[in-house]
Amino acid sequence: MKIALFSSKPYDQEYFEQYNTHQNLNITFFETHLNRDTAGLTKGFDAVCVFVNDKIDDETIKKIRQNGIKLIALRCAGFNNIDLESAKRVGVKVVRVPSYSPEAIAEHSLALILTLNRKTHKAYNRIREGNFALNKLMGFNLSKKKVGVIGTGKIGLAFCKILLGLGCEIIAYDKYESQELKDLGVTYKPIDEVFKQSDIISLHCPLTPETKHIINKKSISIMKNGVMIINTSRGALINTADVIEGLTNKTIGYLGIDVYEQEENLFYKDLSEVIIQDDFILRLNSFPNVLITAHQAYFTEEAMTEITKTTLDNIAAFIKGDTLINELV
Repeated sequence: MKIALFSSKPYDQEYFEQYNTHQNLNITFFETHLNRDTAGLTKGFDAVCVFVNDKIDDETIKKIRQNGIKLIALRCAGFNNIDLESAKRVGVKVVRVPSYSPEAIAEHSLALILTLNRKTHKAYNRIREGNFALNKLMGFNLSKKKVGVIGTGKIGLAFCKILLGLGCEIIAYDKYESQELKDLGVTYKPIDEVFKQSDIISLHCPLTPETKHIINKKSISIMKNGVMIINTSRGALINTADVIEGLTNKTIGYLGIDVYEQEENLFYKDLSEVIIQDDFILRLNSFPNVLITAHQAYFTEEAMTEITKTTLDNIAAFIKGDTLINELV
């Protein structure tokens, strides 16, 4: 079976070549994203392997199906970038990696919080320049702070456990409440109460029509002045223009994001020698209380290993005609 792997980076090729020795699949690596304009590259292949910034809309699915594609294998958990109804209509199977390392993303969320709070990135640069002053490096104790968690699935669960260990009070919102977290002392509240009461708000929910722009002018207006917002889930959970306004009027005191609405034009690329044509990201970078990382929360050895193994197992199960335990369509 011939697989076209899109949005490939050197580390993807390294891991897939390392673990493909067991499956011995025929994989061709493409650095480009898969979308309606690049769908022609799938001719001669049986399956595609895609990532978060590939856009598999109805037109793309029709084109790749005409080229003989029978399987779309996501090497991630989120699937908001795929038209599942279209895939079902044309008979293309879709599988994903539902869980790889919740701890990796939860720990990165904590890293964003601690870096923004204690300003270690600024201290590092100062020390290297011979500046040992503490001016403008004041932080606050995380202990006893009220942290609002939106989404308490596997990642939200791992994040809550970490913050509870630091002595934080956790309030949460999720349609499906976790009894395990309740037993640990987490209190579930209506989402508006989470927005109103939290010193720190961390997003760990999927991107759906209901959650798109869950952070917007209205929700920001009821938050505490100086609130810290952390997003390691999906970029479109945040209305970027509204957050910039919140930062400007100081309602938002800190913003840490590992995802961004228009990240497909920026992330995973070296743009250091070009002029970036994205006014929002340039504006965000101008704030001293904003910290941006480029979708690296998942990027640990453990997560990459699990993503690779599960993706290869999903493809192998399809080839053998076995039950697809991670099937979406």
